[in-house]
Amino acid sequence: MSLVIPDEVVQTTRMSEAELSQEIAVLLFQKERLTLGQASQLARISQLQFQHLLSSRQISVHYDVTEFEEDLKTLRDLNRL
Repeated sequence: MSLVIPDEVVQTTRMSEAELSQEIAVLLFQKERLTLGQASQLARISQLQFQHLLSSRQISVHYDVTEFEEDLKTLRDLNRL
């Protein structure tokens, strides 16, 4: 799915496309609608960079058991390659 934001809205925010993507990603992460990985992907930055962005805004990283299990599965899958 693509989201089209009218140019006049973008101009009103005085933000670049990258900045706007990061703002949306932070908001959705903060509302627990996206995982850390999904939010960093939407923001088009690494997870580490996204964590630094969250830290600069004093937003804690929520990391639950499900995400931990998903990370373990990913690591196991990578070790099989």
